[in-house]
Amino acid sequence: MKSLSLLLIFLPLISYSQSKWDEANTIIHTKTLQTDQVNTWWTDLNQSNSIPLVNNDSVLFLHRGNANTVEWMGDFNGWGYVKDFPNKGRKILNTDIWYLKCKFPSDARLDYKILIDGTNWIIDPINKFQQWSGVGGGSPNSELRMPLWNEDVATVAQSNVPKGELIRDVLIISKSLGYQVTYSVYLPHNYKQHGPMAVAYVTDGYEYLHPQLGNMTTTLDNLIHTQKIQPIITVFVDNREPVNRANNRRMNELAMNSNYLDFFANELIPAIQTQYPVKAEAKSRAIIGTSMGGLTATYFAFTRPDLFGLAGIQSPAFYTRPQIYNLCEGNADVQLKVSMTTGLINDTSTDSRKMSEILKASSCVYQYREVNEGHSWGNWRRLIDDILIDLFGK
Repeated sequence: MKSLSLLLIFLPLISYSQSKWDEANTIIHTKTLQTDQVNTWWTDLNQSNSIPLVNNDSVLFLHRGNANTVEWMGDFNGWGYVKDFPNKGRKILNTDIWYLKCKFPSDARLDYKILIDGTNWIIDPINKFQQWSGVGGGSPNSELRMPLWNEDVATVAQSNVPKGELIRDVLIISKSLGYQVTYSVYLPHNYKQHGPMAVAYVTDGYEYLHPQLGNMTTTLDNLIHTQKIQPIITVFVDNREPVNRANNRRMNELAMNSNYLDFFANELIPAIQTQYPVKAEAKSRAIIGTSMGGLTATYFAFTRPDLFGLAGIQSPAFYTRPQIYNLCEGNADVQLKVSMTTGLINDTSTDSRKMSEILKASSCVYQYREVNEGHSWGNWRRLIDDILIDLFGK
């Protein structure tokens, strides 16, 4: 009955999107459009939240306004780096409406912006869906959601779920790094009743914490409440300079930096061990990160398996330090639990698959996931629950 009910619900949606698609094609190919006809069509699309117009695996991007050129830039063309993707819009004859037709996997989710006259980047003014990017501390992109993409309920705050405590912006002076670092600590609801707990250390902590980026505390609250993972303490390490948050030191700190590893090993971990009820063994300690942080998680775990027995690796930037493969390859003595994810659309799937083959030949226990998304917090946020369940699941 469940599958039949879903089918009965989905069939009208298919019919509705198909009729919208057919109407759009008629408009695009009509040579003698009336102004009232165009305005009525555009108003209907606007009021029904139908821009971009999606039908099965097809997308019709639309923009209305005076311009010499209109382009769509996003995950699908590597934000301009993939030159052979046809991203330039065409104008509907005798109108100020621009369009671009594309095809994507039916479960894809992609960030994009509209580029006007080659200089003016704007979010899609008609599209209500947005995904924030971490670049520059946080800014919105428009979001394309294909028909079979669904929001993960683990990322959504629930009123009946008890909230953990977050201790923000603890300052530590690092001798290993020669400067100050801040971090925040998540403690599960009623954490004192659990005794010593496993602990996860997260790089790019500001972004993993940000409600419009990683929103990780909500996922932790939900998974602990539903008993999908054991209660864990989580340490979010901020890569931004404390007195100048615009200075993000991640590209140096997260590039297989031995001093950064020493900071964790000799300063941060001992400080957390002293202040909070965390288990001391490596099998109860994780390192988690995305992009350059995914590279760091791999580097930390394979360099110091005595410290980190668990590694969460999201869209790892292995291409920046190819020597990471030599570190991991043939290392049969390292027995880690690894969870790795990547997007398939101009993300890190090539490098991640290479590492997956290395892990397959090792003694590590690992899970590997690919999704039809790009290098985006929309991708990473939705997979945090999978990583946590892989590493800390009951």
